[in-house]
Parts: sequence; C-alpha cells; structure tokens
Amino acid sequence: MLVLYEYFIFKNPLNISSGLKVFLLKLFGARMGSGGVIKPAVNIKYPWKLQAGDNCWIGEEVWIDNLSDVILGANVTISQGALLLTGSHDHTKETFDFVSLPIILEDGAWIGARAVVYGGVTCMSHSILGINAVAETNLQPYTIYKGNPAVPVLKRLIN
Repeated sequence: MLVLYEYFIFKNPLNISSGLKVFLLKLFGARMGSGGVIKPAVNIKYPWKLQAGDNCWIGEEVWIDNLSDVILGANVTISQGALLLTGSHDHTKETFDFVSLPIILEDGAWIGARAVVYGGVTCMSHSILGINAVAETNLQPYTIYKGNPAVPVLKRLIN
C-alpha cells in the first residue's frame, strides 16, 4: 500500500490534489496542519516521521529523506528540488556507522530550489537557505544564507 501511494500519488508528475496528498500522509501517520500545498513528484520516505504546521508549501521534486523526524513549523516553504537529508554515515569510524538526526524548519523558514539541509540542522524562524546552498549547521533567525557550506549574507527584513 505504501508503494502505491508513493508512486501513483506523490511521485506522479501530474498535479494530483494537495488535499488528497495531505489526507494520505495523515493516513500513514504524518501530522499535518491546514492549508498545505504539496506539488507533483514529491518523495517523502516515512510519512509517520513528518510533522508540518499550517500553510506549508512543498515544491516539485522535493525529497524528504526522513529516516529521523522532520518538523516543519507554520508557513514553511521548501522550493523545487530541495533535499532534506536526515541520514548519513560517520566517516570518522572504520565501520562507517549509520547516523540519523532530525531536521527542524521553524515558522517562516524558506529552503531555496535545489538546496540541501543535513540532519541535525535547525533552520530558525524566517531564515532562508538560498538556491543550491547546503546547510550543515543551524541557520539563525531572519538571516539569508547562500553557498556550500551555507554562510550568512544578509538579514531578512519582513514588512
């Protein structure tokens, strides 16, 4: 059943209703707020490890590889092709042990197109991770980050 919902509803390039996608995510254990939008070809590995607040927008071809919890606050935007990657390996050990840490995107955070957020990172309130940027450490509130690794470049002013 999980494979059917994933391939025919979420990864489908056609614009299937966001309401149906949210319903199915909830059916499989996700905690979803109201007013969310989920665009075509989204990949969410484990719905039961996803929590999203109100008015979240998940763009085309976003991949949420949530081996650990992924928590989205209200009014979060994850732009096209972004990757939230909770799992990795410990390169300091000969056995290359598996490591998985949660990702938190606080209220108003915006992850740019093709950007990557690693496990253990919190993108604080209204922070922005720019296009193709890579967040390996926490993003401070109301700050815009760019680059690989992401560095602060500007304060975010909201009117």
